[in-house]
Amino acid sequence: MHGTLTESVFASLSAWRKEVNLYVDSGDCIRTGNLGIPLAPDPVWPRFADLQLDVSVLGNRETHPLRGAFEKKIEGATHKIVVANMALATGEPVFAHGWTTEVNGVKVGFFGVMVPMATEAKRDKTLWAHRWTQPIPVAVDCVRQMRSSVDLLCAITHIGHQRDVELARAAPEIDIIFGGHSHTVLPEPVLEGRTYICQGGSHNRFAGIYEWSDGVLTGGLRPLR
Repeated sequence: MHGTLTESVFASLSAWRKEVNLYVDSGDCIRTGNLGIPLAPDPVWPRFADLQLDVSVLGNRETHPLRGAFEKKIEGATHKIVVANMALATGEPVFAHGWTTEVNGVKVGFFGVMVPMATEAKRDKTLWAHRWTQPIPVAVDCVRQMRSSVDLLCAITHIGHQRDVELARAAPEIDIIFGGHSHTVLPEPVLEGRTYICQGGSHNRFAGIYEWSDGVLTGGLRPLR
């Protein structure tokens, strides 16, 4: 979204939300950029609450080297945030790795991974309050932990389309990847092996409406502008 949730876009999303059981977001939703510090909670968070957003992953836009500034960026978020490859510099997890729910008798699992902002290998790591590990190995671990307990397994990623393809090849047990970061526009889900990959571009140009039935994902992007 990149801070572009206007009234007209919100109205469209509100109408479409009534059609669907679950709503997910793949990051970079707030106005403030990577190194900026907001003076007040971002207006997207109460909008997400109104839209009953179920679960999201963070984007790089929602991060900051300073812990206080990072917390200011996500202040007001009330939905479930999942990021499996992010922790405090002390090693403590910041968010849950995954989340599960049930819809019409179907057990659905979500886990999230994002682009690494500060890793142990980076020289500037001491400037950051958080550390990230590489997303694909962590995602593979999430699949091992979650696959047997759900009927439908979804990854919410902010790592870019090419890495989504790599993830689908590394963990073919994933049913659906809802991706972000590269601003790739995929009008319809693309099948990589047995995994469907969805991406919706950027700046609220599109929203994806999808239906899962008998192992097949249909639907695609709808224009918001």
